[in-house]
Amino acid sequence: MTNLCRSLIFFVATIALFVQHCLASEDDTIALYSERAVELLRDAISRETTHGRGLVPAYAESLRQVFLEAGFAPEALTVVPYGETASLVVRYEGDGSSGRQPILFSSHMDVVPADPESWLRHPFELQADDIFFYGRGVLDNKFDVTILTTLFVWLKESGFVPNRDLIIAFTGDEESFQETVQQLAGDHRDLVDAEYALVVDGGGGVLNDAGEAIQFQVGFAEKTYATFSTTAKNPGGHSSMPRADNAIYDLARAIQRLEAYTFPVETNEITLTYFARTAPLLNNEVGEAMARLVANPSDAGAIATLRAQPQYVGTLGTTCIPTMLSGGHAENALPRAVTAVVNCRIFPGHTPAEIMRELQRVTDNPELEWRVVGVPVTSPASPFNTEIMEAIASSLEPIHSGLPIVPKMGSGTTDGAYWRAAGIPSYSFTGIFINPKDSFAHGLNERVPRAAVGESLRFWRAMIDELASPKN
Repeated sequence: MTNLCRSLIFFVATIALFVQHCLASEDDTIALYSERAVELLRDAISRETTHGRGLVPAYAESLRQVFLEAGFAPEALTVVPYGETASLVVRYEGDGSSGRQPILFSSHMDVVPADPESWLRHPFELQADDIFFYGRGVLDNKFDVTILTTLFVWLKESGFVPNRDLIIAFTGDEESFQETVQQLAGDHRDLVDAEYALVVDGGGGVLNDAGEAIQFQVGFAEKTYATFSTTAKNPGGHSSMPRADNAIYDLARAIQRLEAYTFPVETNEITLTYFARTAPLLNNEVGEAMARLVANPSDAGAIATLRAQPQYVGTLGTTCIPTMLSGGHAENALPRAVTAVVNCRIFPGHTPAEIMRELQRVTDNPELEWRVVGVPVTSPASPFNTEIMEAIASSLEPIHSGLPIVPKMGSGTTDGAYWRAAGIPSYSFTGIFINPKDSFAHGLNERVPRAAVGESLRFWRAMIDELASPKN
């Protein structure tokens, strides 16, 4: 064996040992920060940050302390009060070498209510089995708040200096009125202004029933969230003297007409691309229906199959559903007013006023009083962003190689709709991989895979390296 061969063998062996050491070191780091993330998540779940309880500001302050302890300057951390809630804005200062605007990372600290009596495990205590963590907000959205917090702490403690500023905006009422995001986008634009926003809420990885990753979804657009109330009124009277024109009957007939009505099927480039890329991954009648719909958006059989699936019905057009009823003033009196609340998710291209007129037509009772609840926001789809899509593909490669990345229109509403409306393009995705059958956000026994902690930290650290490393 020549000296050159020996040198080459030694060189290759040295490189292999170096790579092995780096991988082991990275795994150890991921494990360390995963443990810290779980403890932050445990604290987060214990806080009942539902609308009306006034507990979001204390949660925001606790996160602020975490950032301070990691070395963030006090002036980089801003708690923005809003009524009984608040937002937290964190600025990670870069060196400015890219000459570009900041990247905004957005998640929310509040959760929907949960009744402990209805859950198998207490909703405001982080619990676990071999596969999942459980608790209210563990999927929507305290997991991602925790991951972003841990990520920024990790970056700061490692001495990382991004090539532009990175901003976190944790809002405080996404699950109710979404006024904190509007406050930030309008009154505190200097704190959150960015080239684009990565909304870490929704989207992300999809697992099949075998636990295999089959696709990664990125939200480019959202349907318009709009709520309407319709009220039937009547002179009322004594219950011992019933009359035919009962307000409850009037409203019940209107609701039955709504139940029998479905809005027309609609598609756009985003939804057709979503169905086209998802169809080959589903070896069942649902996948076949997607392929048929892409070939013929009027295929009645395909439409029926997809509309029977809760996770796809909202992708096919506008949906409206009654969600609340109220009325009457005494058990022995005829009701003078009865109200139904109807929540709609409006397909892009339609206004809330247009949809309310359609609801009035369908219910076919000119005596009903209709009004818009709150202020609906309509936002455009975000433009395709090659930089973000390539960064996602690169960051996923070590975790789930070769995974299809699928653009999606969200049927629900995130803070991204308000960032888009304010002129900040927004893209919604998380580092979580989960089977849609296991997604119980807003429902009983909400859960997230335990594996998502390490995977999410690995994914988001790679995303930062791709998008904001000094070399870029």
